[in-house]
Amino acid sequence: MAAPKRIGLLTGGGDCPGLNAVIRAVTKGAIHAGVEVVGIEDGYLGLIENRMRPLDYESVSGILSAGGTILGSSNKANPKAHVTGRDDEGRPIFSDQCDVCLNHIAAAGIEALVIIGGDGTMAGAQSFVELGVPCVGVPKTIDNDIVGTNLTFGFTTAMTIATEALDRVHTTAASHHRAMVVEVMGRNAGWLSLHAGVASGSDIILIPEIPYTVEHIAHVVASRSKKGKRYTVVCVAEGARAQGGTQTIDRNDPTSPDPVRLGGIARVLAGQIEQATGIESRHVVLGHVQRGGSPVPTDRVLATRFGHAAVQLLLQRDFNRMVAIEGGQLTSVDIRVPGKGQRIVPLDDPLILAARDVFTSFGDDVTFA
Repeated sequence: MAAPKRIGLLTGGGDCPGLNAVIRAVTKGAIHAGVEVVGIEDGYLGLIENRMRPLDYESVSGILSAGGTILGSSNKANPKAHVTGRDDEGRPIFSDQCDVCLNHIAAAGIEALVIIGGDGTMAGAQSFVELGVPCVGVPKTIDNDIVGTNLTFGFTTAMTIATEALDRVHTTAASHHRAMVVEVMGRNAGWLSLHAGVASGSDIILIPEIPYTVEHIAHVVASRSKKGKRYTVVCVAEGARAQGGTQTIDRNDPTSPDPVRLGGIARVLAGQIEQATGIESRHVVLGHVQRGGSPVPTDRVLATRFGHAAVQLLLQRDFNRMVAIEGGQLTSVDIRVPGKGQRIVPLDDPLILAARDVFTSFGDDVTFA
C-alpha cells in the first residue's frame, strides 16, 4: 500500500494533558506532507456514529498549551462491544459495530487511522488492524502504565499537579498536627504516587505493587509524633491495598470496557490511622484535577515528538505500530504490545530504593521509623 493521502485522527479513553499538542503535531505534519486529516469526534464513538470533521492548519493553531482535547473523547466506546440498549432487567445489550465503522471510514475516504490513547484504546485498534485498516498509535495516560514505552505524555503534568497539592497539604498538616492522606490516580500502577510522593517529600508512599499493613503505617505515624514530628503526609495510589486485602472500589460500570472504578482508599485509610493512633487524620482525593489544565512544557515537547513520529510512520508505510520512548530514544513497537497488560513499578525500581534510603516508608517496613 502507498502512503495514505487522507487519515483519520481520534483521541480515546480518559482525557489527558497533551492531547491537543499531539493533534496539532499530527495535523500540521500531515498537511506539510500533503496528507488530508479528518478529525473523529469522541474517540471510537465518533466512528460508530459517523461524527467527523476536517482538520486544517487553522483549526489546530493555538492549541499546543490547551488542556483536554478539541476532538472530545470517550472511555466507554468499544466498536466490538457497543452498548445499543438494555434488556428488561436493565442490563446493557452489546453489539459489534466494526462493520458500521468500516463503512464510515470508507465513505470518508480515510486510508489510515492515527489512534491516540491508552492500553484500552490500543486494544480497540486491533479490531481495525485485523480488518485491514492501517493504524498508528500514540500512547497517552497520566498513569504511565502502557507496556512498550517508558514514558507517556500527560504523566509529567499529572505528577506535577499531584506534587503541588501534596506540598500544600504539608503546611496544613503541620499547622494542625494531623496525618493527611492524599489519594492520587494510577489504576493498578504506582508510577504517579511514587514520583509525586518522592517529589513532595511524603513520609509514607503507598503503591499497588507493595501491599501495606495498617499496623506499619500507624507505627510510623505514632513514632513520628513521639519524636516531635507532629504530622505525617501519606501519598496513596487509588489502587493500593493492604496485605491480604483487595483494592477499594468506588463503583462498577458494566457499560465500560474497564468496568472497575477505583477510589475511596484515602478515606478508609485516614479512619484506620486515626483509630489506631488517636491522631487526628484527614483525607484528600485529587481525582480529575490531576488530568486537567495545561500540559507542562515537558509534555508539550513529548507530545509534539510523538505526533511527528506518528506521521513519519504513516509516510514510511510502517503501519500498525505505536510510537514509544525507550531508554530516552524515540522508537516504535507493535501496536498489539500495549494490550498485553499494564506496565507496573518493579520492586527494585531505583526510585523506590532511593526513597527508602531517605527514610520514606512504603507501609511494609518499620525499620526506618
